[in-house]
Amino acid sequence: MSTLKPHSELRQAVTSLRPYFVRAAWFSVLSCLLILAPSGYMLEVYDRVVNSRNHMTLAMLTLVVLGAYMLMEVLEWARSEILHEAGLKLDEKMRNRVFSAIFDANLKRVPGGSLQPLNDFRTLRDFLGSPPLTALMEAPVSLVFLVLVFAINPLLGWSAVVGSLLQVCIGWLNERNTQPPLVAANRSAIAAQQYADGSLRNAQVIESMGMLRDVHFRWMGKQREFLGLQAIASDRAGGYQALTKFLQTTMGSLLLGLGAWLLLRNELNGGAGMMIIGSILGGRVLAPLVQIVTQWRMVVNVRDAWQRLEGLLASAPVKPVSMTLPAPHGSLLVEALVAGAPNGGVAIVKNVAFSLTPGQVLAVVGPSASGKTTLARLLVGLWPAASGKVRLDGADVFTWDKSELGPYLGYLPQGVELLDGTLAENIARFGEVEMAKVKSAARSVGLHEFIMGLPDGYDSPVGRDGAMLSGGQRQRVALARAIYDDPVLVVLDEPNSSLDEAGDAALASAILELKARGTTFVIMTHRTSVLAVADKMLVMRDGVMQAFGPRDEVLNALKQANEQAAAQAAGQSSGAMRPVA
Repeated sequence: MSTLKPHSELRQAVTSLRPYFVRAAWFSVLSCLLILAPSGYMLEVYDRVVNSRNHMTLAMLTLVVLGAYMLMEVLEWARSEILHEAGLKLDEKMRNRVFSAIFDANLKRVPGGSLQPLNDFRTLRDFLGSPPLTALMEAPVSLVFLVLVFAINPLLGWSAVVGSLLQVCIGWLNERNTQPPLVAANRSAIAAQQYADGSLRNAQVIESMGMLRDVHFRWMGKQREFLGLQAIASDRAGGYQALTKFLQTTMGSLLLGLGAWLLLRNELNGGAGMMIIGSILGGRVLAPLVQIVTQWRMVVNVRDAWQRLEGLLASAPVKPVSMTLPAPHGSLLVEALVAGAPNGGVAIVKNVAFSLTPGQVLAVVGPSASGKTTLARLLVGLWPAASGKVRLDGADVFTWDKSELGPYLGYLPQGVELLDGTLAENIARFGEVEMAKVKSAARSVGLHEFIMGLPDGYDSPVGRDGAMLSGGQRQRVALARAIYDDPVLVVLDEPNSSLDEAGDAALASAILELKARGTTFVIMTHRTSVLAVADKMLVMRDGVMQAFGPRDEVLNALKQANEQAAAQAAGQSSGAMRPVA
């Protein structure tokens, strides 16, 4: 844990659990002291009962040791409950933060935007009640035992110290030799899991084009790499664990023999009984170290999980609390916008600027890779701008708290994404389902009749990624979600790519309906059917704004430019075909 940053979020959260750890440590100390009860019982039976042959003494000693056993189990149970409560407290403090960081990292396209940090957080939380941590809490008692061994005889004490140092050396060698393959194995396991998740998300493409064998072969290669590295680490760790147990077992016998030798020389304080007690205490000195070494893989896994979580939280810091802004009305202003994908470095949108008043509809057209999708993401505040701003009613959309701004925005991405739930829940954005508003949105996109024809109506599940629906149905559900509750700004990226003529008509009708209520629309499209409802038109090519203005003016300008280009091409062609005199 030496790699912890002094003021990191994760460390602060764990440090706040100190009262739990202190209580658990006290229970550990008392429980460890009670571990000596069997040895004390054995010595008292030999010393008192065997010599006196008194049944009452035997009964009382037995009752005392049974009470000690019961108390020890109660203390260990209490310690377990305290550490479990600490894990729940850590989960309560950090689970929302970790989830939000994963979400932000995914948006920013930085490492950590996957499910792995959730597994890392679970690993860290489960470690709070694990044997290595409880062994660490028992270490102070081992020092008390060592002092007692020194009191019996310094030679016994130094022998126990030598054994402890040997255990530390074994632990260091274990760390040095198992860490590289363990770290590599963890990385390979994560890569294999992510590859498998990606393959499952594209199962239809893989199956339809017969890619399963090759995809499976590649996944098996990643899996074999992981298993091979894990086997190397396991072999090395197993050897050190065996050496650790051998040393612990041997030390008990060596200390017993050394105690007997000292007794023969009349140098053992306390008499013959101390020979056995010294052996027992010396063995207990090594017990926490043995526990840590034998569970070293868990320690390494927790350390790696901690470092990955630290990296994630550093790359996705907590967003500052922003001032609450008044509800927007739909006035959109784009100022000299230059931007690309997060961490991409290359500008995709270059110096785009325009403005829209509430209720206006803008159609953005252009060939593929012209920057339309990037512009859509910038307009709803998903990606940051390298320079320039996107302002809604004068406020920067990117820095606006999305929990406040979100209800006033509608967004339909090019790749339709539905969440596992019912149709009503998806349309209502998984907030409180107000059926009147849900049905109104569904009617606007021509989806209400289809939904009412389903056995469960609006309570019908859409399945994972909307798998229970066709492509056109998914797009209509996503469109209904985008216009749910009359947002003031709606950005649609290729909204009719999966729609038929009826769907196109329903889309146009929905746009006109919300336009009349003051909603501003920005529509990225390749198809001309949407142009009929557009007030303005923006033409993009290679990320640059080629033209912007009222729809008819831009269309006339494009028509004239195409005619001039055609005339020039015809002139060049006729000149090239004229015979040479």
